Order: sequence, then C-alpha cells, then structure tokens
Amino acid sequence: MREYDYLIVGAGLYGSVFAHRARMDGKRCLVIDKRSHLGGNVYCEEVEGINVHKYGAHIFHTSDKEVWDFVNAIVPFNRYTNSPVANYKGRIYNLPFNMNTFYQMWGTLTPAEAKAKVEEQRQEAVEAMRRAGVSEPRNLEEQALLLVGRDIYERLIKGYTEKQWGRPCSELPAFIIRRLPLRFVFDNNYFNDSYQGVPIGGYNRLIDGLLEGVETKTDCDFFLDRAHWTALAERIVFTGKVDEYFDYRLGRLEYRTVSFEQQTLNTPNYQGNAVVNYTEAEVPYTRIIEHKHFETFGQAVYDNPKTVISKEFSTEWAEGMEPYYPVNDERNNRLAEQYRDMAAHEDGVLFGGRLAEYKYYDMAPIVEKVLKSSYKL
Repeated sequence: MREYDYLIVGAGLYGSVFAHRARMDGKRCLVIDKRSHLGGNVYCEEVEGINVHKYGAHIFHTSDKEVWDFVNAIVPFNRYTNSPVANYKGRIYNLPFNMNTFYQMWGTLTPAEAKAKVEEQRQEAVEAMRRAGVSEPRNLEEQALLLVGRDIYERLIKGYTEKQWGRPCSELPAFIIRRLPLRFVFDNNYFNDSYQGVPIGGYNRLIDGLLEGVETKTDCDFFLDRAHWTALAERIVFTGKVDEYFDYRLGRLEYRTVSFEQQTLNTPNYQGNAVVNYTEAEVPYTRIIEHKHFETFGQAVYDNPKTVISKEFSTEWAEGMEPYYPVNDERNNRLAEQYRDMAAHEDGVLFGGRLAEYKYYDMAPIVEKVLKSSYKL
C-alpha cells in the first residue's frame, strides 16, 4: 500500500483540476511542482494591489455551461470581455477583424463595401498564385493573402506572426493559419463563446480552491529524484514535457517561449485596454498587457494611482526557459505523435496538458478534458 493514490507532477490547471476531482472521489493525492509557486502559467503576483498575470494574459472562455459552472463554484468570475486592439505604426485597429477594423483600414461603412474590398484583394492573391503556377498555398503568407488580402495581412498579421514564430511567414507552413475569421458586424468581442471572464481576486484563488485539502510541495523537480517520487504513489499524472519524461530517446521537441519586461508606472491608466498587440516587425515585443484592466472597469481604474504593464517578447526556447507553445511543423508533429504513442502504452501514468500532449490548449478545454475524462479514479 503506497502513501498516495496519485502523484501529480505539475501544479498547473490540468494537475489542479485533476487533484480536485480525485480528492472529491476520496483519493489521496500529492501535487509537486518544480517552481516556487502553485498554479503553473495561470499564477498571479500581486503588485501595487494589482493581480499581475506573470506568464501572460489568461482569459477564461467557454460555451460549456458545465465547465463554467464548475469554475464559478470554486471562485466567482467577473464580466471581463476580451477586446484587444492592434497598434500598427501608431494607428489603432480593432481585433478580431470586424466592421470597425475595415472602417479603420479602408473607410468602408457597410458590410457590402467591406466584403467587396476583401474580395478584391483575395482575387489579387489568387491571380498572383496563378502567375506563379501554383494552385494551393505553399506557406503561411500565401494562405493569409488568400483569406484576408494584402492590407490586413501586411498591417495586422505579417509582423506579429513573424515575431511570434521567429521565422518569415513565407517559411512557415500554410496550415498554421487554417482560417482567419472576418466579422461583417461592429463587434469587438474576440471570443464567440457564451461565457468569459477572469476570477474575481485573480487566478490564485481558483488554484487555491481547487487544491484545498490536497497536499502540495513546491520547488520539487520530479526528474532530480524520479525513483523517490514514483515510489510514493500507485499512479502518476504527468503534466510536464513528454519528451523529457522519456529521456529524449526519440529526440527533442521544439518550443517557443515568452519573456516579459514588467514595469510599475505612476499613472492610473497607461493604454486604456488590457491587451494591445504591436503588429509591426520593427517593434521587438508582440504586445503590452496592462493587468489592472482584467479586473477593474470604468471609473474604478482611477482609484489606484499606479498601473503595471508587461511587454511580451517571443523567442526560441532553450534549456532553463519555460516552454510555452509547441512548434507545429511537420518534424515536430511527427515526433510528438511518436511520443504520444509511447505515452499511451506507459502503464500507471496519465499524460495531460499542453506539454505532456504537445498541444496548445486554452484553459476551458483543459478543465473539460479532466472533468469528462474516462480515466479511472
């Protein structure tokens, strides 16, 4: 009889929801994390009374009422609506691409005018490919031009995407941009989901609620004493890098990572929005996050005379950095599928989350995946 039913490696959202579900089912769990805090990438740090999203902006959104009710039963969520804007050479454009964007881009006033302008530019892209002797887009640039045309691509997609991936769009695979939604209505709400918001008081309250009654240990690296940790529990829930779990025996997967330049400013309102994307290539960061706008609205923004911003930089991942995003090219996808096959045959171990599955997940699908998992508790 081992000390725990489950050792959960990683105290992020997947591990925390799993631990909560297992505890409610009467199981004994130990959650360990190599970082000095719980919560993984949703962790917040309080600075000047503001909950700072230390690992980038996190907005919870879903159309699954069961998932929404579940997280709100842990901590109530506010009414934050994600409406980012893009700054291109000092001009502001609304995101996602909608009638406000088209007016800012071309001065079009009606959906018919905007559709005609987009279609005109799409046809230019079709003709350019015909002259090149190709019928299908060979790269992300050609795919984007076919979907939205040159103006939107060059001002709002090209520079931002190349900063994110560290590669020219002409060298990125077309499938990265399978579709680019165009809304012919004046609607700046980025998500189409029925529910969205941020936990009142920050994401730490959500994680603390999920892990209430669960034993946790931070500053514990599973790989520094693997035999010790493995011997403690009947089963393992692993949320770290799948290639690292298997000692990189098939090769290393690649990741993109993000770094942040955080500043506390003596002004109550720096940019008037939580997220502003910088889409020109000459600006080194991809976006600026002003954290107070996730939880403070209207005139209340001015009650706190200070604000905290984070400039976000995207780079190639290297050892010692936090891996953020899988690199979805053919080589990495093929290798990841081989690792996923090995994971499926690893007895007594459940692999879950973006690193263990080498897939990008929003938060709500992670919660849904755990809640609806058929994995026996």
